[in-house]
Amino acid sequence: MKTTTSHIMLALVSAIVAVGVARATAGAEPRGETALPRAVVDADYRPVEAAAARLGQLLFYDPILSGNRNISCATCHHPRFGTSDGMALSLGEGGIGLGPDRVVDPDNVPEQRVPRNAQALFNLGAREFTVLFHDGRIEEDPSRPTGLRTPLGADMEAGFDSVLSAQTMFPVLSPDEMAGHYSESDVSRAVRLGRLAGAGGAWDIIAGRVAAIPRYAEMFRAAYPEIAAGRPIAFTDISNAVAAFVAFEWRSDDAPFDAVLRGERVATGAAARGQGLFYGAAGCAACHRGPFLTDHAFHAMGAPQIGPGKGARFERHRRDEGRMEVTGHPDDAYKFRTPSLRNVARTGPWGHAGAHDDLAAFLADHATPADALSHYDRTAARLPELPGASDWDALDDAAEVSLIRAAAVEGGVPLDGTDIAALIAFLETLSDPVALGGRLGIPAEVPSGLKVER
Repeated sequence: MKTTTSHIMLALVSAIVAVGVARATAGAEPRGETALPRAVVDADYRPVEAAAARLGQLLFYDPILSGNRNISCATCHHPRFGTSDGMALSLGEGGIGLGPDRVVDPDNVPEQRVPRNAQALFNLGAREFTVLFHDGRIEEDPSRPTGLRTPLGADMEAGFDSVLSAQTMFPVLSPDEMAGHYSESDVSRAVRLGRLAGAGGAWDIIAGRVAAIPRYAEMFRAAYPEIAAGRPIAFTDISNAVAAFVAFEWRSDDAPFDAVLRGERVATGAAARGQGLFYGAAGCAACHRGPFLTDHAFHAMGAPQIGPGKGARFERHRRDEGRMEVTGHPDDAYKFRTPSLRNVARTGPWGHAGAHDDLAAFLADHATPADALSHYDRTAARLPELPGASDWDALDDAAEVSLIRAAAVEGGVPLDGTDIAALIAFLETLSDPVALGGRLGIPAEVPSGLKVER
């Protein structure tokens, strides 16, 4: 029965990936800031192999990829929470439970929270997504032999099919996310010693775990001809399969707004007014433009900094300087990548540190960035208790707050309650039931036999 079901699922994936729909021809480009974007088309996405997507589904939900075999990709990117985890800042290693119910394991207290909000995974298989993470620390770069630029250098960039695949290298190597702390596991020990790639490194250990499971070995041979020909399974093969799944599972172009862009319906009521504000007086489309509602650029929006900040372990500050940490340019201080707004009503909390748990409050603050910090409500942050955490150090430091405020975009358009309600009504039209529900869904079990988080 399992074999029959698997064959049916593979056939279904193949059919959906291969099908050409009527909207596969490009629409007109937007004419100016207030024009609606063109409709999303099939050509906007990279092709996905069905066997790789099905394999990636199992790997995505399998804790085998974490140092202590207790955390999967889905722990922080779960479909129940819009492919995020519903918390301001995640608890990776040392946490128990899922989503907002995740709490500290009293027998293995986390060293710190993950320093940035877990981003949603929608449309990351689209060709225009060439820069990832809040600070853009990984990006496509055709001038480099690997076609990628990452902080870890060329020796750890080869073998990834795409920037989406390459981003998986970071969580599995992070002690606070998936690797585990210091001597907790073979993976965490390798990370602590700086042995990441190569024989005996963290990636090699993870790949060895997966390859030792017969069902995974069989599926890799079916998905990748070079592995069928005898090449050992590498960590990059795991990443490529996970990326194929993410690209297929959470492609999002079936929202009510997509029907508007295809000329199949017209926005009405509050959503129509919100759409008018978004593409008009409120100026949202200046940054949230194009079919995926992002310019993929970096902007300082005065977002509150909570949690441990982003820095080396020895640094005592709690700041997160965003893009500047990648480029080193002072002009990039406190700038973060414009997120796509697809399914945004389901992907909170919002902001690079998830400081806003209420979308209306976020929109009000986001509309006038330079003034936002002066009336930020700290009760808006959804943070599980963590003993010893210094979540408010940055906001309690007047000098730090002044730096964030000084970098923020000046001006903006103040929004009243009616405006915000209309904008939220429009943003709701970006919710895609197909993508939110997922195409392959959560597997009943994974080949490792470990627990699947549901």
